Amino acid sequence: MRVIRVGTRKSQLARIQTDSVVATLKASYPGLQFEIIAMSTTGDKILDTALSKIGEKSLFTKELEHALEKNEVDLVVHSLKDLPTVLPPGFTIGAICKRENPHDAVVFHPKFVGKTLETLPEKSVVGTSSLRRAAQLQRKFPHLEFRSIRGNLNTRLRKLDEQQEFSAIILATAGLQRMGWHNRVGQILHPEECMYAVGQGALGVEVRAKDQDILDLVGVLHDPETLLRCIAERAFLRHLEGGCSVPVAVHTAMKDGQLYLTGGVWSLDGSDSIQETMQATIHVPAQHEDGPEDDPQLVGITARNIPRGPQLAAQNLGISLANLLLSKGAKNILDVARQLNDAH
Repeated sequence: MRVIRVGTRKSQLARIQTDSVVATLKASYPGLQFEIIAMSTTGDKILDTALSKIGEKSLFTKELEHALEKNEVDLVVHSLKDLPTVLPPGFTIGAICKRENPHDAVVFHPKFVGKTLETLPEKSVVGTSSLRRAAQLQRKFPHLEFRSIRGNLNTRLRKLDEQQEFSAIILATAGLQRMGWHNRVGQILHPEECMYAVGQGALGVEVRAKDQDILDLVGVLHDPETLLRCIAERAFLRHLEGGCSVPVAVHTAMKDGQLYLTGGVWSLDGSDSIQETMQATIHVPAQHEDGPEDDPQLVGITARNIPRGPQLAAQNLGISLANLLLSKGAKNILDVARQLNDAH
């Protein structure tokens, strides 16, 4: 019986996400066996520094990619938002699974349960390791202070509950839901309050770009709507040259054959921002229509079993929106944010 080796980070959330992907693959391929191999990444080990300061694009992916390269694993399951828009040569995202709720959530200290960010006392400290969240929320809630908090979900919740430093912390709703911690979600942030990170809420399966067997195997995991939304989001971010050291955020929706993409950039303190929305006519294709045999990746993604036309349209939407923001001065905002972040 063939054994497919699946790489993952060691955290509880990463394991849950990987188990869900493996369960779907097992259902599709009852004749195959799957072995899960867990490992620690740089991002898991460096816990005393804000992510944006480490200045490394592949914080949570590098060690897993080494294992792929050395043929120690056949595929790796990631949170899509951890995967840079340009992957190292020889790798591709072979599947993007159906997205869970992509919005951010607020988890409150037990003594503030029932509050919202708006009703927290003046000078309350809110924990987030993301410049994107801090920039948007500082602008919206100037009475609050935002401070970095690192560690996996379990660690962050423990810091919130057991220490008196934080009144609340901001986390991805999808992660909390996957962990079964629905009861801790005190508030879900709407796009007007805080737009989400590119790819947030979706899982990406990374494989060796030339491993046709495995590409075919994981292709069944592609969710066409999530795929198209994430291609647009990733194309927007790549064209802006954003990364986790600058505040860039998005919001996408598919409705009546239209893909709507809203994107924004912020200064670090949120005082300066540019946001715009564009749309394109894109019909979500049925899966399993045979795509072309040539295989150029789009923003690091290979999806042969989804027609190419809608994928290109989604990519073009992302690039067009980035160009619109750049024409309105986005580059200057991002350059200043980068310099300030590097200087701190």
